[in-house]
Amino acid sequence: MKVVVGSPDIPTAAIGSGAVRDYEGHCYIGTSSWISTHVPFKKADIFHAIASLPSAIPGRYFIANEQEIAGGILNWLRDNIIYHKDELLLEENLPDVFKIFDRIVEKVPAGSNRVICTPWLNGERTPVEDHLIRGGLYNVSLTTTREDLIRAAFEGVAFNQKWVLKYIEKFIKRRMDPINMVGGGAISDVWCQIHADILDRTINQIKDPIQANARGSVFIASVALGHMGFEDIPKYIQIKNVFKPNPDNRKIYDELFKEFLNIYKNNKAMCARLNRHDQTK
Repeated sequence: MKVVVGSPDIPTAAIGSGAVRDYEGHCYIGTSSWISTHVPFKKADIFHAIASLPSAIPGRYFIANEQEIAGGILNWLRDNIIYHKDELLLEENLPDVFKIFDRIVEKVPAGSNRVICTPWLNGERTPVEDHLIRGGLYNVSLTTTREDLIRAAFEGVAFNQKWVLKYIEKFIKRRMDPINMVGGGAISDVWCQIHADILDRTINQIKDPIQANARGSVFIASVALGHMGFEDIPKYIQIKNVFKPNPDNRKIYDELFKEFLNIYKNNKAMCARLNRHDQTK
């Protein structure tokens, strides 16, 4: 009897994304998020919490990093803001709110009318190790609508991904393009397009993206049983859609990304003061 050792979620997603050759990237959007690629070397960037760890592919490594909140911010919007059960909302059954989010976001212009959301609801890990930083909505005015806030949440996750992509590409000393997108967030066409625009990279939306981890486990077992090789995996991966960066959105997203970074720089000390009590938990 052959026994195949299991693998954690990130290595299986890396394989299930189809990006198995060196320097082929994938982006995962689940409750948390990451951007990764396989590399042929062992290396660590302790200043930005990035390291290459052993892959499920023998003799290879994948770049490990994680951003604490991605799709989880949509759960927060749904449960804490839009459908929070207080005296304003007593409905018992919720609709498929994520599809509604997509329709709403498509109607809001790129840049969310200059509202910026930072998704650090549970601190952050990469590219800064800061468990005291907290998220927020910035530049909110009397004209800001709920629609603006929802799109800003989608964009905020992509800005956070752009922040880590800078250090990933510095780590591997090359540009990562295209990027395969997997995880529950990759079901959303509009979120894929937002990532393409903000990252300024081509995004390949993988078919059945939420099954990337399970698919990766099956591939690992299939290789172990001699039915295929790791080099065969890409031909079994189906790309549902390809999203190209929209050059019309380059200016607004570059401008807002600079302010996104400034928000962290300007608020990290304040958050540290406000959240010191968390250190004792």
